[in-house]
Amino acid sequence: MRIISFSAFLSFVAFAAAPAAADYATREVGAWVVSPSSDQKGCFLTRTYPEPRGTTLQFGLDIDGSNRLTLLNPNWSIRAREQLRLDFRLSNSAFPRHLAIGIATAGQRGFVTNFGATFPRNFASSDSLRVRRGDVPVEELKLDGSGAAIAELRKCVDRQRAPAVAKSTRDPEGRIPLDPFANDRRRDSRK
Repeated sequence: MRIISFSAFLSFVAFAAAPAAADYATREVGAWVVSPSSDQKGCFLTRTYPEPRGTTLQFGLDIDGSNRLTLLNPNWSIRAREQLRLDFRLSNSAFPRHLAIGIATAGQRGFVTNFGATFPRNFASSDSLRVRRGDVPVEELKLDGSGAAIAELRKCVDRQRAPAVAKSTRDPEGRIPLDPFANDRRRDSRK
């Protein structure tokens, strides 16, 4: 399993997004909120569940395809940087003894972890997420509307990806594109 640095995890925990993040405005999709990340390298969706537990779920997707799942709760005592092995179960797949790292932000504590490339599809088609710490249940969350939320999340990521691709297709001086014919604008070559 690829380990992602603690600072990379924290970049998705920030709730505030940069205002000019590739012209993507935060959107509500049912109970989910889809927003660009503040580093403009991806997007995340957020859902806060009602009291008494008040858990917040965030799922981030980067333009390079990597992802992060964060669960935060004002009642939890997990320590920042604490490493745990948790069992994650979606309706259609399981991830036993999966590494998660403790975090603390905005008066809440929780954990963050990453999954493989198929996780967003599994998440979108699942009705629930269950997390356990051995025999102890950590959280059980309904994922209703996650399919539409993941579809919108992908649109947001595509918007983030477009400026990165445009920048990489130009020469160092920014004058000549690597593929001048890839532009949608038509030029009349008969002039």
